[in-house]
Amino acid sequence: MMQAGAGNGSQDDRELITGEAVALDVKPASYILRAAGTIIDWLTYLLVMFGCIMLLVSTGAGLDEAIARALVILILVFGMVVLPTTVELLSRGRSLGKLAVGARIVRDDGGATGFRHAFIRALVGVLEIFLTFGSIAALTGLLNSRSKRLGDLLAGTYSQLVRVPRPQPLPLYLAPHLTAWAATADVARLPDRLSRRIAQFVRQAPDLTPAARHGLSTELAREAAPYVSPLPPVDAETFLVAVAVLRRDRDARGLALEKQRLDRLEPVLGALPHGFPDR
Repeated sequence: MMQAGAGNGSQDDRELITGEAVALDVKPASYILRAAGTIIDWLTYLLVMFGCIMLLVSTGAGLDEAIARALVILILVFGMVVLPTTVELLSRGRSLGKLAVGARIVRDDGGATGFRHAFIRALVGVLEIFLTFGSIAALTGLLNSRSKRLGDLLAGTYSQLVRVPRPQPLPLYLAPHLTAWAATADVARLPDRLSRRIAQFVRQAPDLTPAARHGLSTELAREAAPYVSPLPPVDAETFLVAVAVLRRDRDARGLALEKQRLDRLEPVLGALPHGFPDR
């Protein structure tokens, strides 16, 4: 028999609390993906600068040396600061490199970035990427959990992974010997984060090692036990599947009843007041 007990997991970096106090399960781009996206972006900017300089060399043979140097400096400023800022601003945080790896630059609170964020990232990128060949960005990304580079730390941004696999429906079935228990069991509403963790475990359980599967199911069952009465005399994983099935079925019934009520009210809500002409 499982014993009731509560466990509070600490908030991880994938859980984002919005201004409306809604928890979102987001996934920062990994260090490798960030590095690949940054390399693609800055190689693109280098090619643009190289092309502009070659065009200047081929067409500006008669220019004064001081003017030529000024134009080269303008090309460097354009390629290192103006172009990255403009691209990130117009693409809403999805430059060529970000599109390639399926990521987007967002604020720490999950909102869209603005000119200030893009400009700070581009300006700091001159030092941490161009002048130091990316060494400062690589070191900074290794030292924080969201793989932020120095420009992200100063601008208050990070790279969020937006290209995630589409979830596949997972068939869940109640164990036959729990049918009588399910008829009288009372399963209260679980905290959103705990509910997501249970759903994720049930989906990924077949891919876990036996030790990890047992340890994680025991921990989750201990956290879910205070919300279930009575507790069935089963192992932790069977208990979690049963809780997930009961919550799914009851939520489905609730949604179906709500739809039926709305369907019954539709003629009243959509009808015109008595005697009002239908024009």
